Amino acid sequence: MGIFTCPVCGKILEMSGRSYKCSENHSFDCAKSGYVNLLIPKHAGKTVHGDNKLMVQARRSFLDKGYYAPLREALGSAAEKYYSGGAVLDAGCGEGYYTSVLSEKLAEAEIYGIDISKTAVDYAAKRCRKVSFAAASVFHIPAADKAFCMLTTLFAPYCGEEYRRILRSNGIMIMAIPSELHLWELKQAVYDTPYKNEVKPYELDGFELAEKNRLSYRITLESAEDIQALFAMTPYFYRTGKEQQQRLEALDSLDTQVDFELLIYRKVN
Repeated sequence: MGIFTCPVCGKILEMSGRSYKCSENHSFDCAKSGYVNLLIPKHAGKTVHGDNKLMVQARRSFLDKGYYAPLREALGSAAEKYYSGGAVLDAGCGEGYYTSVLSEKLAEAEIYGIDISKTAVDYAAKRCRKVSFAAASVFHIPAADKAFCMLTTLFAPYCGEEYRRILRSNGIMIMAIPSELHLWELKQAVYDTPYKNEVKPYELDGFELAEKNRLSYRITLESAEDIQALFAMTPYFYRTGKEQQQRLEALDSLDTQVDFELLIYRKVN
C-alpha cells in the first residue's frame, strides 16, 4: 500500500504506470525525474511556491562542496540511532542534500520527501532515485494519519498540527535550526548593525525533547561564487538593499561561523 494520499479526496494513492491514482479515479502524473505534483491550488496559497530556481541552484552548489557536511552527518547518525522501523518523511526536503543521507543510513526504510517548490523536488528526485518525492505543502501533507515513524525538518516551516497527525505514537521528529551565531561574519559584512539569531524555547506542543546537540564550527569560503551562493540560499538575500549586497560582492573570501542546533523530539501519545 502506498503512503501518499490524494490531495483532492484523501484516499490512498497507488502507482499505475507513470501516474499515482486513487480509488476515486483522481490521477497525478509523475515528472520525468520521478516526483509527483500533489500541490493543489487551495493548498498552495497566493504567494510564490517555495524557493525559486536561483535559490535552489545556489543551495545545491554550496552544499555539494561540503560546507554543511557535519550537519548532514549528524542528521544521518541521529536517524540511525532513533529509527525503529517504518516510513520516514523529509518535510521541506529542498533539493535533497539532507534527504540523501537518510537514504544512505536507513537503507531498508521507505523514504519520502515533500517540498512546496517543484524546482527543488525535481532536483531532489534526480539526486535520490530510491526516495519518493512530491510537490506538497507541509501545512497539507498528503499522507494518512500516523503514516510515518520519523520525520525530519531542516530549516523548513514548522507545522506542529500536521507533524503530530502523520507521526505514529512515540514517533521521532528531527529538527535543525540556526543557533544564535550562525553566519555571524556574513552578517557583519552586510549589515551595519548585525543581530544574533533568536533561538526560541524548545518546548513544542505534543512533543517531548529527547536530545539536543549544537554544531558550531568555522568555514572559509575562498571564492566570490561560494559567498554569493551562500548568501542566495539565505533569507537575507531578499531582505537587503543594493548597497548591502554590493558590500558582499566586493569580497573574494570570507571566514564565518556556522552554528546549528539539531533537536530530537518524541511525539507524546
